[in-house]
Amino acid sequence: MKLLVTGGTGFLGTHLVPRLVAAGHEVRLIGRSRPSGAPYAGTEYVPGDLKNRDAVRRALEGVDAVYHLAGLVSFQPKDARKMFELHVDSTRELLRDVREAGVKRVVLASTSGTIAVSKEAHVRDESADYPITVVGQWPYYLSKIYEEKLALAYCRKHEIPLVVLNPSLLMGPGDDRLSSTWTVVKFLNREIPAMPGGGISFVDARDAADAFVQALTRGEVYGRHLMGVNLSMKDFFQRLERLSGVPAPKLKLPSKVNVLGGKLLERWAKVRGTTPTLDPQEIDIGEHWFWLDASKAEAELGFRARDIQETLSETVQHIYGKMPPQSLPGTKGRLAELRENT
Repeated sequence: MKLLVTGGTGFLGTHLVPRLVAAGHEVRLIGRSRPSGAPYAGTEYVPGDLKNRDAVRRALEGVDAVYHLAGLVSFQPKDARKMFELHVDSTRELLRDVREAGVKRVVLASTSGTIAVSKEAHVRDESADYPITVVGQWPYYLSKIYEEKLALAYCRKHEIPLVVLNPSLLMGPGDDRLSSTWTVVKFLNREIPAMPGGGISFVDARDAADAFVQALTRGEVYGRHLMGVNLSMKDFFQRLERLSGVPAPKLKLPSKVNVLGGKLLERWAKVRGTTPTLDPQEIDIGEHWFWLDASKAEAELGFRARDIQETLSETVQHIYGKMPPQSLPGTKGRLAELRENT
């Protein structure tokens, strides 16, 4: 098939694109800069971004299916408008062009945060309502909810087969922008003063990419598919401690105190003219539970999560390989060992 991939140079795209090429598909990418390197060998490039309607229409010519991966992951309030423009406005215009081009299938990369977020330790599946009241103060997840809702409504109305995939936090090697693995980066930099009280779900980007390949011919049309494995934040950070030699946070505070402390530190940083190491929104997110049930993706898409120690180990190795040694306070022996294995 001839495929268009938006956001193909992101973390997920670097794993998905070579898998699509290896499967024999013709892959076309649209972006502001030409991608390079092994993941993009054998692909076609169309210059432009999703706001450029002419470029999008050129990219859609002769295309059988679209992988819509383009997105912005940020927990900074200043990026809220950018995220709504990209996730909502640009997706709406893209789908209109998809309809005009007669594309036969769309695979949308959403997030588990449109479903599996709660204030208590609950495991959510695809039958759960959109958690708008929970994520209402978090522009990233809110914009992804609106993107998902409009895509499902539009594609149903115009009978465009759409499959939505909802991976949790992407981990593993290859996050060159360190945007998805930011939790691990902050841990390695010892920027997390107190142990968060919530629960995390994450998925190896390679396992997610395998499921995305399958979504070209499998998966529930107009359905959502959660992917990830669940850990408490305490277990997550203690595993990172054993892998990196960086101690996990020992301080444990009530959730409200943790969030309030983050707000006070943010105000203090503004007074000093500096940037706080943790945004209050990031702290608030860490006090919630993102646990999910991935059984539907396992049945529909053949999703399989590899051993979590492999994922976390290779995440740490990749981060150590991308960041200068002086910025990471891991023990010298552990740092040298990880660099040697990278």
